[in-house]
Amino acid sequence: MTTMAEGDADSADESGRPLFVELFLDLVYVFALVSLTKTLTGNLSWTGTARTLVLLLAFALIWTLTTWAGGTSRLARPAVGAHIIGTAAAGLLLAAAAPRAFDDRGLLFAGTYVFFHLGSITYFLLVVRDTADPRRTGRLAVWEAVAAVGWIFGAFTEGPARLGLWAAAVAVEYGAAALGWPVAGLGRSKSLEWQLGGGRVPERFRQFVVVAFGAAVLTTGTTFSRQEYTLHRGYALVVVFTIVVLMWRIYIYRAGELLTEAIARSADPGLLTRTAAVCHLAMVAGIVGVAVTSDLVVVRPFGETPPSWAAVLLGGPALFLIGRGLLDFTVFGRVSRSRVVGLVLLAGIAPASSLLPPVLVALLAMLVLALIAAANLVATRLHERTPAPPALG
Repeated sequence: MTTMAEGDADSADESGRPLFVELFLDLVYVFALVSLTKTLTGNLSWTGTARTLVLLLAFALIWTLTTWAGGTSRLARPAVGAHIIGTAAAGLLLAAAAPRAFDDRGLLFAGTYVFFHLGSITYFLLVVRDTADPRRTGRLAVWEAVAAVGWIFGAFTEGPARLGLWAAAVAVEYGAAALGWPVAGLGRSKSLEWQLGGGRVPERFRQFVVVAFGAAVLTTGTTFSRQEYTLHRGYALVVVFTIVVLMWRIYIYRAGELLTEAIARSADPGLLTRTAAVCHLAMVAGIVGVAVTSDLVVVRPFGETPPSWAAVLLGGPALFLIGRGLLDFTVFGRVSRSRVVGLVLLAGIAPASSLLPPVLVALLAMLVLALIAAANLVATRLHERTPAPPALG
């Protein structure tokens, strides 16, 4: 949305520490992810999954662009802080509308989403006025205007048509960002523009993952508190919470800690930053799947496990491991064998899941994650690893 002024003394904290206003925005995203969890739980089908994914991508894009804009526009400026507060307000309204975005609140969701993007562009053009490269804001405006057509027209349709138009709009936004928002006469954004100072990008990525873990814990605790207490539900609570803890431990192992150094060593830090963003988005999607798992398993730990439940119980951890493996490759240029073995084991559990109760399927997924975490601890003692990012370009 804005541009980077290299060497600007007023730019974001080089240590990567967030300002309080950014942490305030993260609180809104805890609610947003909880809202998406409830949305998927209420419609656990391929259509429901596709709808939730479209909404998750929309929220993630707002969060990413806000982080990027703030980090390249002297974050401590009151005008930039005011924009983040406005983003939090828009995010709160979007999160409230999300559970019924594909029903009677489609226009509210789409209108708020489009207003955020176009309003933010106008705000940065007229108020913040970071003039080092105003063409970047212009390029973004063109592509967001194109995507807005899909969002608004989709809000006036129903069923598969709305899903298709909104999915196309999200694809336009992500595709344009990946290509640098190319516009005739204005060029495209260079990879360097994605590079923020110090450890800011890795720290914000870590915070986004922490937000997702917070949503999973909140969903688990809330679901348990609303049910009649039984010993079986107590077991389920322990299993699901342990899954969250193990995923957190697997995330921070090596690559999560060394991402800052990897970006600094990379021949193309901007490209590596964008790649890391994709890795973290995949992991957050997996954590949302685990939050859905908690909503299912804690309510009914025993009984049959429908295929849709098994897909979430095993697919959430699997998607997290895929994102985590990609992060390994981004930082070290290779994928840890434990991630691959974990995916194979989860796939091996799938055929038997229909014969097992939900809590036992979750327990098996927990054991797979525990093996990976244990392998990480052993590798830490045996091998010293340093970042060796691949030549992604």
